Amino acid sequence: MTIAGRLVLVTGASSGIGAATARAVARRGGRVLLLARRQSVLEEVANAIRSSGGEARVYGVDLADASAVADTVRSLERDVGVPDVLVNNAGAGRWLWMEETSPEEAVQMMASPYFGAFNITRAILPAMLRRRSGHIVNITSPAGFVVWPGAVAYSVARWAMRGFSEALRAELRGTGVRVTLFTSGLVSSPYFAHNPGGEDRVPGIARLFRTLTPDEVAAAIVRAVERQPREVIIPPLLKLTIRVHRVIPGPVEWAVLKTSAARTATASRQPGSST
Repeated sequence: MTIAGRLVLVTGASSGIGAATARAVARRGGRVLLLARRQSVLEEVANAIRSSGGEARVYGVDLADASAVADTVRSLERDVGVPDVLVNNAGAGRWLWMEETSPEEAVQMMASPYFGAFNITRAILPAMLRRRSGHIVNITSPAGFVVWPGAVAYSVARWAMRGFSEALRAELRGTGVRVTLFTSGLVSSPYFAHNPGGEDRVPGIARLFRTLTPDEVAAAIVRAVERQPREVIIPPLLKLTIRVHRVIPGPVEWAVLKTSAARTATASRQPGSST
């Protein structure tokens, strides 16, 4: 798919990977729709895109609110038409032990990314099906393939994104709508600054994989939009590790658990934060 002139909707576009992806799409001539809860921050991203000659529109919405999402999709379709590409990037959640995770925070972590992705996809999909074309890119984490201690609710939400992609791909076979599951390793973003203690729970094996910048991840997402593969995993060594895990899971799981954080003696509950 050629991005120039295409309408590309990016969720979680107020910062990090989402904002970088919006900028990368605009540089390739794509018309960008930016969605997130913080409309004022979205406007800053959109203004930067416009000042560089790109086209961007902003829609502030809580993706966990299905009714609000449906209203937003109706508005943007009236404004500019049906998106050619949907990038489900929005995500939140902390790395916590099971007993540290309140039921409320577990629900919040499932709401974003999974229910947010479900709601926006469900709202846009009928028009894509009528047109018989479209591309949905779902962003997940290595935790959606190989889990580690101290991040139970976060991991389950990322597995949900992986399952959502597989199920959606099966349903859309032969419709002209494509689905890509996109996974990246650690990214240099404000995530750990907003989640103190989380970095201590990164398995030591992750040091083998190069930390990526948001712009590097965005460039790979743009390539995925253009080429429409079934799956993208970056960096290459992470891709190899996940493929080995699929064939012989034992050694990879042993390495992850062996280099993971030990359970703390006591667990404390703290207010949730998001990325």
